[in-house]
Amino acid sequence: MNALTKHESYKSLIHRYTSVLSNSAIFAATMKQIVILTGILFTFISTNAQSNTDSIPIVEQDTTLRIINLNPYFTLHVDSLLSYKLEINKETSRYYWLLKNSPLGLRINKDNGLLTFKAEKAFFQSGKLKYDVEYKVVIGVQNLYNPQERVDTSFTIVFFNTEVVTSKIRPSVSNTVFIDEGDTLRFELNCETANFPLEFVNFESNVPVKITSSVHQCGDVFNWPIPFDFVKDNDSGKVKIVTFRFTGADKFRNKDTASIRVIVRDALNYPLKKQEYDKVIADYNKYIQQLKLTFRSIDKKVKRTRNTRLGFDMTSASTAMAGAVLSTSSSESATNAGRILPSIGVTLVPVKEAVTSNKQFDQNSASLVRSSIRRIEYLLSDNILIGEKDPDIISKTTRLRNELKQIQIQLIDVPIEELDVVSAEEADKYFEDPKVNKKYRVRKK
Repeated sequence: MNALTKHESYKSLIHRYTSVLSNSAIFAATMKQIVILTGILFTFISTNAQSNTDSIPIVEQDTTLRIINLNPYFTLHVDSLLSYKLEINKETSRYYWLLKNSPLGLRINKDNGLLTFKAEKAFFQSGKLKYDVEYKVVIGVQNLYNPQERVDTSFTIVFFNTEVVTSKIRPSVSNTVFIDEGDTLRFELNCETANFPLEFVNFESNVPVKITSSVHQCGDVFNWPIPFDFVKDNDSGKVKIVTFRFTGADKFRNKDTASIRVIVRDALNYPLKKQEYDKVIADYNKYIQQLKLTFRSIDKKVKRTRNTRLGFDMTSASTAMAGAVLSTSSSESATNAGRILPSIGVTLVPVKEAVTSNKQFDQNSASLVRSSIRRIEYLLSDNILIGEKDPDIISKTTRLRNELKQIQIQLIDVPIEELDVVSAEEADKYFEDPKVNKKYRVRKK
């Protein structure tokens, strides 16, 4: 029944009631009710007529490219599988899916946007992936036919593991290290990262040591230069044992400790001993120069004395010979002169001894000084250092020092000349003079 038919039936009903009650006393009250009923009826008819009116709704078209089901945060357990199909608000056959900064193993199907990942333990054991680290992955959708139509967004993926594996501290040296004084102990503090990385490392030592680098976290380098006086004389076996403890902890206070036992052996302070050796050599060289100056002075004095005495001897011999020749002369005056001249030669002998006495001490002193110089030169050549670090440097230094003291005692009565640069050069030249060497050369009998 349509709205018009309903309207006609209601009008006939109203007319019939009006004719019946026209003469009744209740006509007015009935008409009032009829008027109210008519208003309600017309309101219903109008509403029904509007609802049955045919119309086409206008729908706005969605033209902006977007991903309609992207989850911004993924939490994935180790050894689990992720399979998530991403959708866009357009036909997927014309679009290309891509990932940027994706962690190892995370893939996406370039055609349909299927995101897949299998969190294998090998990824975490090898250090390629880490637990409780937020990996921000950039995902993009590109229209293959319109380069301008593209959308880029991102999501975060976190991996976790319910199995608690503590990270380990692994120094780059063995648990026991032997080292000598003067060397430097240097190693790197490595760590095996498990569920949670070690956030800090605490260093302890049973003996106070002075390290040149700070060790507070994995990857730091421990550097300890060991001084030469570290091992004391009262340490047994000339060694000192030092124990280092490295304790690391993660953010949940799971701890791991690594201990290193360092055995420090007593060693030669070679730089200091080398300085002592060089000083002894310098003393030797200085003393050699002084002895050469002394030898030149004594030898020249001996030479002057010998020449003077030789002059007296030659004069005495000449007068004796002249007296013998003149005594055979026929002339009386010549004969008298020949008798006097031998007596003159005889009188020159005490004069010679008085003026230039034969000083055997000077001769012996010159020979002693020269032999001492040769002995010192031999000691220097015999105790020269061999190699970069001669292990016998202490014994050689001691031997040189003792020999020098003995030579100085032997020459204690010989006045030593003061050293002068110019005179030292002349002394070297005089000492190596072939004539001087020939005079002091040992001759075979």
